[in-house]
Amino acid sequence: MGKITFFEDKNFKGHSFECNSDNNDLQSHFSRCNSIKVDNGSWMIYEHANNKGHQYFLKQGEYPDYQHWMGFNDSISSCRMIPQYTGSFLIKVYEKEDFRGQMLEFIEDCSHVFQEFNNHEIHSCNVIEGHWIFYEESNYRGRQYYLRPGEYRRFNDWGASNAKVGSFRKVMDLY
Repeated sequence: MGKITFFEDKNFKGHSFECNSDNNDLQSHFSRCNSIKVDNGSWMIYEHANNKGHQYFLKQGEYPDYQHWMGFNDSISSCRMIPQYTGSFLIKVYEKEDFRGQMLEFIEDCSHVFQEFNNHEIHSCNVIEGHWIFYEESNYRGRQYYLRPGEYRRFNDWGASNAKVGSFRKVMDLY
């Protein structure tokens, strides 16, 4: 079972809230989040309620301030535990919405989308197997987007405001 603890102040001080499952309304428990301890599992935390806004992947460890999880501010309002997955991985990415245009299949991480896809944009994708994280920049940097198995007909289906994807990786590689 996963366990994540949120603290209002830096360095694990101030009011805290422990969570063992998905939570879509953390702000009812604390007003700001400046440090986090992940005791078990991997998590996505979100800036806004209902898994909206900036997303951040956290694996087991300590994050003494929001800059350690590459946060833009101290606002965390929801979280989702990422299930541990040990099966195979397959994702299909498309250059256009609704699974149109050039398509490539990946079973491994991609550190430079442009080198593989000749495009900086992915407009739709189908996660066949596994859990993946898209990054807005190459080399797994920038804004992050968590993708579970399923169809994503447009980039806003995975929470992005544009189709720019610089890299992506399997969640298994992040444990």
